[in-house]
Amino acid sequence: MMIPLNHFFNLRIFTFLAAMLLLQACSQHKKVYESSCDDDKTFKHITFKNLVDSFAYYNNQYVEVKGKYEQDKDLAVLVDDSLFSRGNKRVILVDFSQDCPLYLTGTRTGFFDYDNNNGQLTPVNNKSITIRGRINSNNQGKLKTYKGTIEHISYVSL
Repeated sequence: MMIPLNHFFNLRIFTFLAAMLLLQACSQHKKVYESSCDDDKTFKHITFKNLVDSFAYYNNQYVEVKGKYEQDKDLAVLVDDSLFSRGNKRVILVDFSQDCPLYLTGTRTGFFDYDNNNGQLTPVNNKSITIRGRINSNNQGKLKTYKGTIEHISYVSL
């Protein structure tokens, strides 16, 4: 049985396009900012929902959680990526510390340094991030509005 020549041609085009797509996907790697201040700590990987539902349980524990980072002039928070879980009691304050300077892996570019390419701070607002830090259920912000704080941040992955 002979396979028509145009099938081989289509297969080659498909293989080429798949390889190009794979290469492009690999070139868009995550940016990771780390500090060595908590190298001796073990972080619990938990979901955002689990964290806010059991926030007091995790008090003074070190966790890794994923969420959407939002900031304005005087406030930085982590919220659930899903749209249905809005409300201040489902929002976690984020408190970066000068004791834990974050640097882009393999460089001396700090998380709060200006980007050499565009002169802007690290573009993280309204983006999904993974963050590691210590939970403080006692710091709930002004008027105890929020669930609590994740502080002493030693890892951010964009």
